[in-house]
Amino acid sequence: MTDPAVPGPGVVSPKRISHVDKFEKRRGELADATLVTLGELGYARTSLREIAQKTEFTHGLLHYYFADKVELITFGVRRYKEKCVRRYDDAIAPATTPEELAEAFAGAMAATLVGEAPMHRLWYDLRTQSMFEEALRDTVIDLDRQLEAMIWRVVLAYSELVGRAPVVTEFGAYTRFDGLFENCLVRYCAGGEAIPETLRAQAKELLATTVARADDS
Repeated sequence: MTDPAVPGPGVVSPKRISHVDKFEKRRGELADATLVTLGELGYARTSLREIAQKTEFTHGLLHYYFADKVELITFGVRRYKEKCVRRYDDAIAPATTPEELAEAFAGAMAATLVGEAPMHRLWYDLRTQSMFEEALRDTVIDLDRQLEAMIWRVVLAYSELVGRAPVVTEFGAYTRFDGLFENCLVRYCAGGEAIPETLRAQAKELLATTVARADDS
């Protein structure tokens, strides 16, 4: 007879599942807690030892949960960017007019620029480094696709509320907004206090150009 207390072949025990869940939860906590430090240091100047020196975590603890800095950074940035995608989706969901949607979207962009500049700086640093380090490319490509799809959902929702078709492609829309945000980030990090309002205004203007003009409908 088979002992019902012993999992059969291919069956994962509840105890094993619990251990995996706890391990992944701890990885998430460590990645979230070190992201600010990572954003301040940048990719090139970051090592697990350097992160340990600037946080409350030991080098041994970080190395237990992450093989190297690539794993820690990509894991952390992926978690952060996936949260960003959900945040934009939530921001535009209540909008019932084109103006409300544009304001919500532009406001979310300005708010995250001010509140989370180090995280975005790390993301752009990571994306640039992926052109030189193959280990980063899959994560960067996947996140870029998620962000591109998120921007496209905004454009489609705006298009539906306006009642006019988009005049840009999904890729075209993403590159426009991404370029705007990155340039505003550079200027904001250089001390441009007025940049958040510039971003807010420019995002609304740019969104309006993604759909056909009223006289072209």
